[in-house]
Amino acid sequence: MQWRALVLGLVLLRLGLHGVLWLVFGLGPSMGFYQRFPLSFGFQRLRAPDGPVSPALGSAGPSGPSWLQPPVPGAAAGRRRAPRRPGPGMCGPAHWGYVLGGRGRGPDEYEKRYSGAFPPQLRAQMRDLARGMFVFGYDNYMAHAFPQDELNPIHCRGRGPDRGDPSNLNINDVLGNYSLTLVDALDTLAIMGNSSEFQKAVKLVINTVSFDKDSTVQVFEATIRVLGSLLSAHRIITDSKQPFGDMTIKDYDNELLHMAHDLAVRLLPAFENTKTGIPYPRVNLKTGVPPDSNNETCTAGAGSLLVEFGILSRLLGDSTFEWVARRAVKALWNLRSNDTGLLGNVVNIQTGHWVGKQSGLGAGLDSFYEYLLKSYILFGEKEDLEMFNAAYRSIQNYLRRGREACNEGEGDPPLYVNVNMFSGQLMNTWIDSLQAFFPGLQVLIGDVEDAICLHAFYYAIWKRYGALPERYNWQLQAPDVLFYPLRPELVESTYLLYQATKNPFYLHVGMDILQSLEKYTKVKCGYATLHHVIDKSKEDRMESFFLSETCKYLYLLFDEENPVHKSGTKYMFTTEGHIVSVDKHLRESPWKEFFSEDGGQDQEGKSVPRPKSPELKVINSSSNVSGFLQRWFLFFFFSEAFSLSTLSYLLNRKFSLRIYFNCFL
Repeated sequence: MQWRALVLGLVLLRLGLHGVLWLVFGLGPSMGFYQRFPLSFGFQRLRAPDGPVSPALGSAGPSGPSWLQPPVPGAAAGRRRAPRRPGPGMCGPAHWGYVLGGRGRGPDEYEKRYSGAFPPQLRAQMRDLARGMFVFGYDNYMAHAFPQDELNPIHCRGRGPDRGDPSNLNINDVLGNYSLTLVDALDTLAIMGNSSEFQKAVKLVINTVSFDKDSTVQVFEATIRVLGSLLSAHRIITDSKQPFGDMTIKDYDNELLHMAHDLAVRLLPAFENTKTGIPYPRVNLKTGVPPDSNNETCTAGAGSLLVEFGILSRLLGDSTFEWVARRAVKALWNLRSNDTGLLGNVVNIQTGHWVGKQSGLGAGLDSFYEYLLKSYILFGEKEDLEMFNAAYRSIQNYLRRGREACNEGEGDPPLYVNVNMFSGQLMNTWIDSLQAFFPGLQVLIGDVEDAICLHAFYYAIWKRYGALPERYNWQLQAPDVLFYPLRPELVESTYLLYQATKNPFYLHVGMDILQSLEKYTKVKCGYATLHHVIDKSKEDRMESFFLSETCKYLYLLFDEENPVHKSGTKYMFTTEGHIVSVDKHLRESPWKEFFSEDGGQDQEGKSVPRPKSPELKVINSSSNVSGFLQRWFLFFFFSEAFSLSTLSYLLNRKFSLRIYFNCFL
């Protein structure tokens, strides 16, 4: 078959290139992964054509920046079919110099810094630095905060729910008086190979953590941070292969699975007495939904429970949890706009009325899209993939602004903006730091070219401030919300892009992030939230996701020999960074008929065999190779990384590393 010959040819070509590079230049095999990308990112100061920013900016005239222009109907469908050559003078030292605060760095400095090899010794040093960062935060939590939920790293004290102010949702939504940081960090201990501490921590959780607490918590946060971690650690303990070392627990009797079940049962009241099937945002772990509970919830909070609830159902053989989570996803999906296919960010769970009509990729919507795809990867349900493909198509049609091609053409590079879900018109000119997860999601579907481009936008912001402000105004070129709570999204996308491309640029990005965290956030007893990304003032809080995600992704970025990459097992990370092996067991559901409109049993009552998993549809790539990439990308990504040298060959692109660094940095 033609595709078999093509794959064999690519393998032989790559081996040949390695040999030539080794003989001619004395370079190691990893150089075969190095790329040169033409990302023409003119990061000039953007101005509206007339007057101040307003909700009507989507109708700005042709003289305005392309991010302010409404998308051309049908542009997404034709994107990249006729790429244009970059125009002269599109970017240069003035642009990246401005982004970096006018420090006068020239293109030669960035070419020298980023285009060279990343020596093994430096990689090992960065890996150890990431491990040390985790250990410093974890040890101080155990010494000064356990059994409370979080560490106050400046004053070296613990933090729990704010009992004096129940309206303090920033604290009470997350902290449930169940040793959150310890629970959230379990699988990070395993991934770093610390079997003794992992075993000790698991025993502590089993012996000391209880969910029989008078704590009102957010269903979403309890699910992704606590339920997800318990399930991940349980699967690590019971894995017969034990890839991370001996993580078994003597006399372990599925206690973590039982705890996960107990917690999920306490969350179930959120799904009761709601006319739409969309859950209440909060529950009290003892008494259920509070009498004064809010009927409004965000799309991501209500629609991002399926991975954890689905895993629990399939491990227990109890369809209840997956059923309620899947019902919520379908209810939200059915409320999308008939015109644009977009969803809003806040909905009334009783009426189904959209209270928040903003559609974007950040807070309120981010993990909803993420879990449509990851649920399909994990469970193989065709419906999840169909919803994701439709959502991704709408995102490309209405949220993506800028030139058609990421790497070629005139105008501004692509950016995903916030629009009205019904009209697709621009609602504001800011993005938030949570959106930095999206390049990583694009990697998972094979849209690597766009992921490279979008990731570089967020990294350019990081380079300017040494952190990602919570909200950044791309028109004013300034932060709107100035704090940085040690979020992992940029690190996650950096890690996934490195796995997909093996380009050493992403190791340099990781090193920059590590050094910034060490320089600006390290305090006496851990790492502190930045209150202000410009003056670097701090808040006395270290959220649990710093240990469960930020440190984990940084460590894995530099640990090439980690079992995650070498064991042969396919892994996926939840939205909280908890590792889950992708295996056949999780694709078996005896209750499939409950989730299918067409039923799932034959006339004799036997389960109908699951249909073959459909191919993921790449929305945003060259039409002549999209089918091939889609069939093969997930296979290569989850077994061995699909190098960007192969991708660039298939896309018939010529990449320029110098343009990449000059324009973005």
